[in-house]
Amino acid sequence: MICKQFFSLVLLTLVTTLAGNAQTPIGIWKTIDDVTDEAKSHVEIYEENGKIYGKISKLLRKAPDTLCEACKGKKKNKPLIGMVVLEGLAPQNDSWSGGTIMDPENGKTYKCKMSMETNDKLKVRGYIGIEALGRNQYWYRVE
Repeated sequence: MICKQFFSLVLLTLVTTLAGNAQTPIGIWKTIDDVTDEAKSHVEIYEENGKIYGKISKLLRKAPDTLCEACKGKKKNKPLIGMVVLEGLAPQNDSWSGGTIMDPENGKTYKCKMSMETNDKLKVRGYIGIEALGRNQYWYRVE
């Protein structure tokens, strides 16, 4: 009986430790401009119905009331703050894919895949068609 309780306690501790160390993209991330290498915005990544989404929560180089002039459809001329730019990424092994990312600078939407490089560094890849036809960005967790 004591052996069984001890084994259960060890198993529970192991599962709790592993779950606590799991890397997750949920949180606030600082995006970096590809051209200037300067911090551009904060994106809040969250989970909804088992999928990953991300919305702009702060602009670092533009006025907070900036509108998305380049966007198309229902996002055109809407405020960038609060705009969902990452949509519908599903977990796949140790990455998330199957969704899209929208670039507010040009209004274009791309397929997207992301993975954790470290707990504080997120690799985000936007591409057209196949992954080889795309580019990486690295986002950094905001504490």
